[in-house]
Amino acid sequence: MLVTTSSAPPAPNGDARTTAGRDPIAHRPDSDRPLVSIVIPAFNEGAMLPSTLARVCRYMGSLEAQYRWEVVVVNDGSTDHTALVAEEFSKGRQEIRVAHHQRNRGLGHALRTGFECSLGRYVVVLDCDLSYAPDHVGRLLDRIQQTKATIVVASPYATGGQVSDVPWLRRTMSRWANRFLAGFARCNLSTLTGMVRVYDGPFIRAVSLRARGQEISPEIIYKGMLLRAQIEEIPAHLDWRLQHEAGKGRNSSMKMLPHVLSTIVSGFIFRPFMFFLLPGLLLALLAAYADVWMLIHFYDAYQPLAQHDWILTRASLAVAQAYQAYPHTFIIGGLSSMLSIQLISLGLLSMQSKRYFEEMFHLVSSMYRHTRDHERA
Repeated sequence: MLVTTSSAPPAPNGDARTTAGRDPIAHRPDSDRPLVSIVIPAFNEGAMLPSTLARVCRYMGSLEAQYRWEVVVVNDGSTDHTALVAEEFSKGRQEIRVAHHQRNRGLGHALRTGFECSLGRYVVVLDCDLSYAPDHVGRLLDRIQQTKATIVVASPYATGGQVSDVPWLRRTMSRWANRFLAGFARCNLSTLTGMVRVYDGPFIRAVSLRARGQEISPEIIYKGMLLRAQIEEIPAHLDWRLQHEAGKGRNSSMKMLPHVLSTIVSGFIFRPFMFFLLPGLLLALLAAYADVWMLIHFYDAYQPLAQHDWILTRASLAVAQAYQAYPHTFIIGGLSSMLSIQLISLGLLSMQSKRYFEEMFHLVSSMYRHTRDHERA
């Protein structure tokens, strides 16, 4: 962990403003029970938000013997009645706080605002449509307390996980996107893009995040790995049946093309050199194949030129004849060799830059942690 929690609400992020900002929860005498913050980002979810908040509050009420809790709703510049619904629901409920963005700023920014406004020892993120049922919260909290982990991810693709009523194309692309990222990250997680997780509160409030969209989920995993955070996962049930039964027929907010691009960018962040080394090595193999044929054509043209005694003359004539007969072999071989050398060189440079970044990020994070500890002391 990098810092310790503060008893006062942190300053809102950017243009966010918070309401229902009273803080009786953090000062209750039964502070032996850890405080859990539930962060729910919402964008144009006015129709679904009341039932979502009711279900979450009802479930968290069943855990009050173990935890104190709060719910932080982040209205991300909704153009429907989400803001009014959230404000109305928070009236008379000390556990509900609402943060507003004046304009839509994306999932990443909404989560960053939620993290900054949270007070909990543990911070749990839920999606507004509850495609992961609220009972995942208890299981996530059990795992993070048992393992003393920094992050615990709810994964429908882990052993024992389940996916229900998710369109085949989205399910397939999501599964392969996570396999792609896990391979580049070299980790044993089966889900890196999932939003539903529990975090160590001081850690997630201290870590520096920059993503504004869906790529914030892989970014947190990446920076957690840089800081040697312990990351666990539990099997989860991703279920869209409630949305279909309600007649909402949810259109996925994860559009296919943006998601594919976001996954590729996240993979580049994890291991940028692979985007240069792999094409460079493939081109090197193509160049080697073309070079072998160049030598064969050169040898075939060199043999009949026995009338020329001078070796250089025979060689130059053989090259000219081979090129005239098979120009594509020389062109492909030459271009492939040049491009492979350039790509491999860029891969080595990106590897070096990534190491510099990791060292700098770790150093700055350590300095920030020590500064915060010193200020509190």
